[in-house]
This record gives sequence, structure tokens and C-alpha cells, in this order.
Amino acid sequence: MRMMLAGAGAVGECILKVLKKRDREGSWLSYVLIVDYEEKRAREVQEHLTADGESGIVYRWAQADAHDREALIRLIREYRIDFVMDAASPFVSNCIFDAAYEAGADYASMGTWSVPKEHPAFGTGFEGSYLEPMTKYNFDRHEAWKQKGQMACICLGIDPGVVNVFAKYAAEYFFDELLEVHVKDGGNLTPPESRKNEILFGFNPWTVLDEVMNPNVEWDREKGFLIEDAFAGEEEFRMPEPFGVNRLVKVEHEEVVTLPRYLKQYGLRKASFKIALDENLLNALKVIDRLGLRSLHPVQVDGVEVIPRDVVAACVPKPQNVGMDLTGGMCVGVHCIGIKDGRKKECFIYQPFDNQKALDDFGIQAVAAQTGFGAALGIELIGRKIWRDSGVFSPEYFPSLPFMELMRETGLAYEIEAR
Repeated sequence: MRMMLAGAGAVGECILKVLKKRDREGSWLSYVLIVDYEEKRAREVQEHLTADGESGIVYRWAQADAHDREALIRLIREYRIDFVMDAASPFVSNCIFDAAYEAGADYASMGTWSVPKEHPAFGTGFEGSYLEPMTKYNFDRHEAWKQKGQMACICLGIDPGVVNVFAKYAAEYFFDELLEVHVKDGGNLTPPESRKNEILFGFNPWTVLDEVMNPNVEWDREKGFLIEDAFAGEEEFRMPEPFGVNRLVKVEHEEVVTLPRYLKQYGLRKASFKIALDENLLNALKVIDRLGLRSLHPVQVDGVEVIPRDVVAACVPKPQNVGMDLTGGMCVGVHCIGIKDGRKKECFIYQPFDNQKALDDFGIQAVAAQTGFGAALGIELIGRKIWRDSGVFSPEYFPSLPFMELMRETGLAYEIEAR
């Protein structure tokens, strides 16, 4: 496989480090082109990957603006790329997706782009609150990809990604009927006392601003998609030890669309996504929203036209530069409710990820490392032709067992707790 990595941030670098460990001889991954808007960052990641000696994988870098579809197509063709991993900001994901299609390459991403209405109506159905709902752009093009014999696997990270596989695994092996899947994203990451007032995004700021502040979504088989304003659905959820009780809120996330698409056949009736938000970050996001700093509409500042959100993103510390002194870790999983042998059954399938282990293994904080590790395992299954079909899919379309076995083999451990 000749791969292009589009977006050389912390997650992208983690993906490549995991893939190098998994295929140092280059038996199924022979070539990686590292592409980023910032030439310096693309070059830096290449240097990190080649610093510990040669491998069977060839690494090269290139600078490109992912808004420029034609430039991406030229790179894919020039370097004979047959697989594109999209690890860039979500606002360019449609462009990268289209470039891969036009150039004849397979594709994977960690998430999708959505466009809410300026004045959402909330209530039932996407149409009152979204101009473009998450995943729609991609799934609308399923038949076109299928006809060309190309494959796109969207939503391939930790959540969405690993949790989708967990849900499919539960449906295939744990329940006679899987009735509900509720994704829970939390943990106990804690800054030192001296930094207790820090505002840590921990992930791509564009992604955080969108998924947290956009109208949130849950799915009900009878009612459809239920849309509410930001921070709805607050609950306290007991995570396994040592993570304790987490205060969670609903946010917009692709699982509530993809899980019904593929798991209805197993009896699914409800799906939701909730995340734990640090109080400092939560308050900061509310202020950013109230001041109009999430806006994509240009404003004039002393004769210079700027986009408010670009300013926020530029000022927020990059994920690869934060988290070195955090303690604790992440806990991401699915709370599954269903029927087994005629009786109600519940379990929580989760993936814990310690921040110190992330720093030791990847030099990257846990949020980014956990996401990159999950994506890398999916890429391996694609590269080895274990996950293969024509069209546009998300991870729960594919058999779950190969991914679960790969998690155990590589040390991305998971646990199953009866509830």
C-alpha cells in the first residue's frame, strides 16, 4: 500500500508511529507521503519517523493546501498513492474525500464535516437544524464509489472508530438483541495544581468547537433523530476504576448516525453520544460562542479581514504541544443494553489509555494517541485486505473480531464490565 497522510498533527504522527511498529519491513505498507499545510510540520514528522534508523517503509513529505482539490489529485497521481488517510481538520474533509475518489485511491477519515443552520430549530429531524448533517456528504456518494471499485472508511479513530467496533462486537457475540448503544467518552486526566486554570482543548480546535457547540443529536428508532441545543442531556456516569464518576453531556457525533445504519438488523432502538468536558473548557467554549468567535464569517480588524474561528484555532496550543504534565488517562467505551437468553443484559466495553503511557510510547498526550492508535489498526486491516469492499462505509460495517484481536495483539487493551 502506498499511503498519503493528509494532516500531520499529533494524531497523524501517532498513526504513522503505530504503523511503523506494525510493519517495519514494509510488507503491506511500502510508502508514506506526509502532507500538511505547514511545510515545517510535514518535514518534522518525517524526521521523527526516520530518526531511529531505516525501515522497509519509505517516507516523503509535501506541502499542500487541502482546500485545493486539484493539488491533492496531482500529488496522489504523481506519487502513485492508492490509499489516503485524512487526519486533517474537518472543514477540509470533503475536499480530501473527493480528491481521493477522483484520483482513484481508497480513503479513510476519523470524522466528517457538518454544517448547522445559523438559527437551528431543534426538535426532530436534521432538516430544521442542519444544512449538511454529519456523514451525509460521504454516504450520498456510496454508489459512485462502489461503481468505481473504491473503498472509503469514514469515522476511523477511537470515537468514532473503536467504539463502533465495540458495538458491532456486542451485537455479534454478546446479545440476541442489541437494543441500545450509548457511547461514553471520559476519564480522569488532571493538570497539576499550578495549571488548574488552564484551558486545554486536547484535540483539533476546529473539531472541539464544532462537535461540542453544534446542535447535539441522539437517535430513537421510533422518533428518529432528536436535536437539542449544546450541553443537553447532562448525566453522571460511573466509569470503571480508577476513572470514577464522570459528568457527561450530549454532543454531535457520527456514531448516532452510523450505528443505526448498520446495527438496526440486530434490534437497535436507541443510540447516543456523551462526553465529559473539563469545566474550564466548557466555560471557555460558552464565552467563545457568545462573543461570536466560532463564526466562519470574515470580520474587519483595522482594515484586515479575518475569520474569527481561525484566530481562535491559531491561538489555542496545538495538541502535540500539550499534555506532558497531565496525570490520569482517558476512558472511552460503549454502554450496551440488550436481551440475552430472554433476559435483559447490560455491559460497558471500554478502552482505557494512560497519559504517561502515551507520552512514553508516542511522545504525545493520551487524547491524540488513543485516537491515532485506533485509526492505525483500522488502516492495517485495510492494508492487509481484511477489511475490503467497494463503497462508503464506517467501521461497524466490517467484521469486528479481526479488529478486537488486533487490539489485544498490539496492546490497545479493552475491558468488558458487566452492569
